[in-house]
Amino acid sequence: EGVYNRRGTKFYLYQHNMRTPIPLMVTDKGYGILFDCPSLMIFDDTDGTTRITLDTVDQIDFYLIAGGLDQVIAGFRCLTGKAVLLPKWAFGYIQSKERYQTQTEVIETAKKYREIGVPIDCIVQDWKTWTGDQWGQKTVDMERFPDLSAMNRELHAMNVHSMVSIWPNMAEDCADHSELQKAGYLLGDYSTYNAFDEKAREMYWRQAEKELYHGGYDSWWCDSTEPFTAPDWCGEVLLPEEKRYELVGGEHKKYLDPALANIFALEHAKGIFENQKKRDANTRVFNLTRSGYAGIQQFGVALWAGDASASWGELNKEIAKGLNMCMSGIPFWTIDIGAFFVGGTACWRKWCGDPNAAPVWFWNGDYDDGVSNPAYRELYTRWLQFGAFLPLFRSHGTDTPREIWNFGKPGEMFYDAIKKAIDLRYQLMPYIYSAAIKVALNDYTMLRSLLFDFSEDKHVKNISNQFMFGDVLMICPVTQPMYYDKAGDALDEQKTRDCYLPEGAGWFDFWTQEYYKGGQTISGAAGIDQIPIFVKAGSIVFSQQPTQYAMEEARHLEVNVFGGADFTAEYFNDDGISYDYLKGEYSCIRFDWNDQDKQLILHKEDQYKKAPIMLKILFEQRENAVRYEGETMVLNLAE
Repeated sequence: EGVYNRRGTKFYLYQHNMRTPIPLMVTDKGYGILFDCPSLMIFDDTDGTTRITLDTVDQIDFYLIAGGLDQVIAGFRCLTGKAVLLPKWAFGYIQSKERYQTQTEVIETAKKYREIGVPIDCIVQDWKTWTGDQWGQKTVDMERFPDLSAMNRELHAMNVHSMVSIWPNMAEDCADHSELQKAGYLLGDYSTYNAFDEKAREMYWRQAEKELYHGGYDSWWCDSTEPFTAPDWCGEVLLPEEKRYELVGGEHKKYLDPALANIFALEHAKGIFENQKKRDANTRVFNLTRSGYAGIQQFGVALWAGDASASWGELNKEIAKGLNMCMSGIPFWTIDIGAFFVGGTACWRKWCGDPNAAPVWFWNGDYDDGVSNPAYRELYTRWLQFGAFLPLFRSHGTDTPREIWNFGKPGEMFYDAIKKAIDLRYQLMPYIYSAAIKVALNDYTMLRSLLFDFSEDKHVKNISNQFMFGDVLMICPVTQPMYYDKAGDALDEQKTRDCYLPEGAGWFDFWTQEYYKGGQTISGAAGIDQIPIFVKAGSIVFSQQPTQYAMEEARHLEVNVFGGADFTAEYFNDDGISYDYLKGEYSCIRFDWNDQDKQLILHKEDQYKKAPIMLKILFEQRENAVRYEGETMVLNLAE
């Protein structure tokens, strides 16, 4: 829905594509409320009263968590489980689409990214890896994927990781279905395995392990983890929410214990996490899953927004979706960059092979011509620029290809803008990964509503199209066309967007370093190759020269100081792949900035010995500019 402020709304909490119900209510008044309720729920704030309806519970349990948003999220994770860290490569660029048809196509796509020098960390294999119509079978079609181990060895040699789609529901009489059915591990729809049963989870894992895990896949894409859709996922018109809740929620209650109707995805993720760790206890699990519930953050997961359609209005909604998810305690989240459904009915008919197929409400994008229409190229570029400042950075969708070379060539506006955004992601990897480690160590939130840091500013409570990415970068995505209308005809629009700079801080333009006072709205430059980004005064942005993959060691850590106030900042690093950070095996450099004296003081706490840390201090060194006080380095930046 993309609704940011729930005041005055009615909201149905049930599992569905594009819906993830987390029963945490947060306020700007210094508290949050977590409902201990795995059943369906209704939040109703209409008529001046807040009512919470719990569908099936033995008793009403809830927790009042006092404090600002960071304290509420910390309390949420104390109650439901600490988030575990994803592998470092998961924070790089992830290339996906529906779908790569063969092993050769996967390898050639990764190889081309390396040849053209555009960074990439992961390539995703979407559904239908199986033979024929054996939906959900976890073995592959050997004609199209003859040697998974060889494929993944070749990808790994290029420092590219892999992800594969698996489903909890299976076609009747495929081998995996038959095995689960004989053991009594299927639910009443005779398709979905019983993720609530530990032995069923173990059998499901063995099926995934046999060919996919042993074939070298590095991560999982657990699709359709709200497997009951009823007749809602069809028809020309989207049903009213009350009816959808009745139909889809009712389907979950039909096949699950109604008291547990919202937590299938949680149990499914638990099974993947626990069983993979039994095989390899010290390599981080990474599971991109479509649905979740409170507590899923402890199982190595990221969630995404589901199958959106390509329009400027939908892009604007995506921002609020992400802010809501991260205000609900789930730290790692992403989107289908460019939207899953690019076109409308024409694309739907082409996809299903029926020129007379009736329209469906969900295939509702504005661009039947996909990448051949410059209007879609503009929309995709803006979507990707937004995606570069999410916890995970992933392009995916149907209807039209998603690799960068489909949007032009070097020297052309869209290609260059896309490459600039991907390069910037890798330039900021030290900043991004430090924030990710803080999620695991300190219950931090990377994707931050302005209410996290500026709750005293009365203007920010309804701002849903700007956000903080980490402590110091404020991101202002572009959500209006400036170059082309929907038909692809040129527009003559001003290349700017209004940006509110919150009170309580000064702000530097990221691109120009121009300084602004807080508490005002300004016009930010928004040419196709950039979106407005601001840096909070009194901060550090950690960066490096762009690398080709996240685990590649840059020669220097670049420490970019934005003065104007005293501050403390921490740079974290570790081996990027193990759980040794839980034993304290990581590096932390604390930077203390004295704004009056223009001094930067570095305190190094190093229990991670695997690699040296180089600092590139971006200033002209002068006599007496650096001194040491024991293990502490003091830099005088007054000049």
